[in-house]
Amino acid sequence: MLLRKILAVAATAALLLVPATAATAAPDRPAAGTPVVADRPATVTATTTAADPVIVVGGLVGVSIAYEPIAARLRADGFRVFVYQLPGLGFGDIRDSARAFAAYVEQVRSVTGASRVDVVGHSEGGLVSRWYVKFLGGAGAVGRYVSLGSPQQGTYVANILRFVGLGSCAGIVACQQMSIGSSFLAELNGGDDTPGAVRWTTVRTWQDELVRPVGNATLADGATNVLIQAACPLRVVGHLGLVLDGTTYTVVRQALRDAPVRPDCLAL
Repeated sequence: MLLRKILAVAATAALLLVPATAATAAPDRPAAGTPVVADRPATVTATTTAADPVIVVGGLVGVSIAYEPIAARLRADGFRVFVYQLPGLGFGDIRDSARAFAAYVEQVRSVTGASRVDVVGHSEGGLVSRWYVKFLGGAGAVGRYVSLGSPQQGTYVANILRFVGLGSCAGIVACQQMSIGSSFLAELNGGDDTPGAVRWTTVRTWQDELVRPVGNATLADGATNVLIQAACPLRVVGHLGLVLDGTTYTVVRQALRDAPVRPDCLAL
């Protein structure tokens, strides 16, 4: 019984932590990974706003529809929004996902005519986009970086399967890389956490079930690190809730507008 419960928790964790997959598109929709502006095909070029386009980067096993709530909020506030699904459900090497993301960024820049994009990365998506910025030339292509519950320094949750004797993350490479002390994180966190002229912001919550300890969702070297409960102690926000919660969204919007971060505790 105990093992069954542990496996159930691990499966739930995977579903929430995982990045978005490149699913097969329906016949009347563009293929997954194709930039879409306000739900129109990538061939349409947006020209009416000076703001950088925003790419919402999904987490481990995060299908794109899960990010529509935050994408809809951003569109309502006038942002050009794209949702990026990580290839292969994000199970593979995060470095490979970052290389695929680099190509996607170039598509978005081509479609919009923008010189830079802003990135909002949830969970593993924050690591993918950060690797792109740090090692794949993204420092010149990204203006603002916002991570939501990304295990920047790793998470103990990624070690659950090893703890119960089922191997190192059951062979899931991304899970191994998000484990505290992994060689991937040692490389990512070596040197400057916040390279380039990018404006770096991280958002975390005390109730995050998947990033433990919660402080591991922060960055050093001048990043703005926001704990939701520091301003709103009664606000309950889980890991997936970071892309659904109104208070969290007010922080994202402020970061993307270079405004002072003042979470609205009453936002729906």
